[in-house]
Amino acid sequence: MNTANSSTSDLVNSKIRDIEAAANSFFTTLATDFNMAGYNSEVLKEYVPALVFTMYDGFYIYSPFENTLDEETANNLANNPSAEYHADEQITGLKPYIFYSCRYKKGSNTDVVITYSLDNYITIQGIANGKYVNDAGYLINGITENGSTITYRGVTIEPEGQLQEYIGDDLYSYIKINGAKYYYDASQNDWFQLFNGERLYNQGPFKLGDNDMAYRYYKEAADFRTRLVGYGLDDLTPANAVDSNGNPLQGITDEDGNTVYDFVNNTNYKIFAYEENGISIEEPNSNFNSHRMAVIRYVIESNLSVALANYNHYDSGLKYNFRMPKLAEEDWDNILNNVSVISFLQGLSIGGKIYNGYSVINNNSNEEVVTENSIYIVKTPSDGYFHRVTSTESDIISGTNLKGILSNDFAKKNYTDTSGDIHYYHPQTELGCYTCYIMQTNNHVVDNIYEYLDDKPALAKAYYTALGRERYSTYKVFRNPTEHKALFIP
Repeated sequence: MNTANSSTSDLVNSKIRDIEAAANSFFTTLATDFNMAGYNSEVLKEYVPALVFTMYDGFYIYSPFENTLDEETANNLANNPSAEYHADEQITGLKPYIFYSCRYKKGSNTDVVITYSLDNYITIQGIANGKYVNDAGYLINGITENGSTITYRGVTIEPEGQLQEYIGDDLYSYIKINGAKYYYDASQNDWFQLFNGERLYNQGPFKLGDNDMAYRYYKEAADFRTRLVGYGLDDLTPANAVDSNGNPLQGITDEDGNTVYDFVNNTNYKIFAYEENGISIEEPNSNFNSHRMAVIRYVIESNLSVALANYNHYDSGLKYNFRMPKLAEEDWDNILNNVSVISFLQGLSIGGKIYNGYSVINNNSNEEVVTENSIYIVKTPSDGYFHRVTSTESDIISGTNLKGILSNDFAKKNYTDTSGDIHYYHPQTELGCYTCYIMQTNNHVVDNIYEYLDDKPALAKAYYTALGRERYSTYKVFRNPTEHKALFIP
């Protein structure tokens, strides 16, 4: 799931390939550790009822299922002894992608499905006030427009200079569109893309000059707000959330049985209120974010419970009742804010005891999601280091020549030259600041980055510009890629 050197990781078929490879690596590694106890990878699969791969706007479950085929295919395979699969055969693999979606019903003329993500981007599909809606966008408050000028939380968002980064020792101008970077080779007057390390030319042309990704991010978010209010969805409450049968959603409880989130009785606040009690909708403690995380958790828990319950019906030879464990709240915090893998291991006999447990591993080396922690700050001209936004260094807090950079752009990558040799390089050459990044000692403790930046205009401008630029340029399923790409063609 590490996308640092994969140019195809946003494509569905490639993503499935990578996840299946990750699952195979998981079982191979597990078998190596348990080999002395007589467990090989196939045997260990019987003790792993599910692996969960959480992504930007949904998740995959890797678990056993019965291979159901249509009658014609089943008959053809039955007459083919060398066929890899057969009807009603139990196999282990990825189940269809499940979105972080929730259905809402209000009155007799509003019935919509809203899909959430790991940030404040949503997709809306269904009937709102009697009209069909199919729309998507970021939820952001505090945007004002004055002609061609956009201001966010008091900071004017302006076009940046041309984006540049290194490939090997050479510095290239580039543009990032829908998750893909395109580089301009001045020596050949042509654009190329690094496709899994190899250069593919004839990818342009694109506009050279100032980059307006951040401006587009805030401008489109302001336009989306107008449409959302026009749909009449800004007064939805958690009590409007229903399951696929139209029944109210049940509450979420923690590992001790305490209610964490109540859908049914949560009628006092509006999910999509852009500001309530002085808190903007994009802030981590907003009503929207509380509801968003509750929906994601509900969808994962309910689908995973079904997968584990169904596993008990398979004839694996094990005399064990697999059940959905209660995950710790700190684990849910990691799952709801990061691309993650959740693994379960139950019923395994070790040293006269039965092992039941789970693990959660986060992935921070992907470009599928840009969180508030994904942006680092560099000085211009550079001092040779990148810094955390929360650094206590005075030149970061009150400096005027600052630029925000995506954290992944400091990671080591590789390319293949014309001779087939692989070279490693860093797109941005700054090193991590020793005190604020490596030791993490000279940092302010911040729960809400938006409040922290309210009295730091220069730092806020660099940060919000970078956050908007990087979020706008990520891959979105909802977009028409051809139409979106055309926005950047001269």
